Amino acid sequence: MVTVTRLQRAETRAEVERRLAAGQTQRQVAADLSIARSTLQDWRRARPTEQTRLPACLVTDFATPEGVRWLHRRALAAHVTITLRGGAGVRVVCACLELSGLSAVIGASDGTQQALNVALEAAVVAEAQAQRAELAAGMAPRQMVAGEDETFHPEVCLVALEPIANFILLEQYAPDRTAATWTQALSAALVGLPVAVIQGTSDEATALRRHQEGDCQAHHAPDRFHVQHEVVKATRLARARQVKQAEAQVAAAEAHWQAERAAEQASHAQRPVPRGRPPAFAQRIQTALSEVARAAVEQHPATARQEEARGLVRERGQLYRPYDLDTGAAQSPEPVAGRFASVWSRLPHLADAADLSARAHEHLAKAQRLTTQLVATVTFFWTLVSARVEALSLPLELEQALLTPLIPALYLEQAAARCARAEPRQRRQALSAQLLLAPLQQPTHPVQQPPPDERAEIEQVATDCATLFQRSSSAVEGRNGPLARYPHGRHRLSARTRAALTAVHNFHIRRPDGTTAAERFFGRPHMPLFEQVIARVSPPPAPRRRRPRPVRPPYL
Repeated sequence: MVTVTRLQRAETRAEVERRLAAGQTQRQVAADLSIARSTLQDWRRARPTEQTRLPACLVTDFATPEGVRWLHRRALAAHVTITLRGGAGVRVVCACLELSGLSAVIGASDGTQQALNVALEAAVVAEAQAQRAELAAGMAPRQMVAGEDETFHPEVCLVALEPIANFILLEQYAPDRTAATWTQALSAALVGLPVAVIQGTSDEATALRRHQEGDCQAHHAPDRFHVQHEVVKATRLARARQVKQAEAQVAAAEAHWQAERAAEQASHAQRPVPRGRPPAFAQRIQTALSEVARAAVEQHPATARQEEARGLVRERGQLYRPYDLDTGAAQSPEPVAGRFASVWSRLPHLADAADLSARAHEHLAKAQRLTTQLVATVTFFWTLVSARVEALSLPLELEQALLTPLIPALYLEQAAARCARAEPRQRRQALSAQLLLAPLQQPTHPVQQPPPDERAEIEQVATDCATLFQRSSSAVEGRNGPLARYPHGRHRLSARTRAALTAVHNFHIRRPDGTTAAERFFGRPHMPLFEQVIARVSPPPAPRRRRPRPVRPPYL
């Protein structure tokens, strides 16, 4: 049995009207188009217009092929926006169609829209797989960094992505989160991709480290947030409590002082003047003022310790970089290790002054142990950069231009793009453009002498080197946040829905520069996902004629 879609039916009806207008009879048209004459007469029979929110002229226009295509696009756009990006269910789509009045020309029942949603998700997954295979076939082999983490819905969901392009490599449910499960899932996700994971950025979970270092033979880079969090968790509450207590003592002393002054003024204003010796207000006010000064003096060390600890935490974050963000100078592992040692020599004194608990000292010890891994990540970065630059076999002056101004400039540009505040972002952009890139762009500079193809290769290698150092898995956390809201409206995510969400993230969502994650990952554009899905999914059916509901008789 051949199924005729709504669009095919609309095109046939348009052809019928065209032939009848040209003078053909109904019998001729019915015979030529292989349709029953009764069907043709039924199409042309005038029917009473139902009470809808749409004008009758629009209802008529929606019966044309152009109108059906317009309805098709609007219905799929509602599903993609509401269900695959907004995290809501099919019933919200039905409500949208009812409120907009489109339920007069599109079937808005739960069953109809559920079937359309299933077809849409299947088409999205199929199209994404086809485009992934096509793009991977023309992709040059490359080494990459992967950010990995788990989330819970409450089932364990393994998530891995490439942080530069924000391309999701792995997003699936698993029975557990052991190292073997991680390795098996990631290996299956990378089938067909000419990539090799050389570094994994994640938290310090034992299974993740074993998966990255043992199974994948990749370098494990600690997530900067988790290292900083251990220090903050150990010191912040104790420091804040001491500052709060000192502020409370100052406030109590000032209140006592103000009370003594008010008592003195009330005594002077009292009429008649009471008999006897007047209270020693001057001595009492002086004593209260001394208490205020003593409390203020005790408050200053607590506030100073708090600010010093914050500065040390910020300094630790700036140290974990291959280049200085203020100057663009390279930070080799030995100076980085020395500066880390300087920070750790000052933190114990603050911890002793804050009278931290044993639990807080454990957090500090854990963060200090990770310092070795942080320095090892900087060493790993410089080893990779040296190997990639030497593989180009460039003259010494070009090699120095690549290492000294170009790679630092690109790294600063990327760091500026991630900066939330305007002042440091503009400062780093200016440093990258004016002090580092401007000399390279002079016609007399040696880097301008090679042919354009070679210069493009040099620039690509420099860009890849600048993106090698990934100190955070925040991109994975940024994906886990939106992903966590989908199970709320669906109870759980099926394999089809989860794959559709991944496909929409990789091939549909675009950054302000107009690129998708797949374009950035594979290095070349692809066909728009939504346009391809429209061609795969049949138009939504027309609504059935609604039967009038019987009036409920009164019980009494």
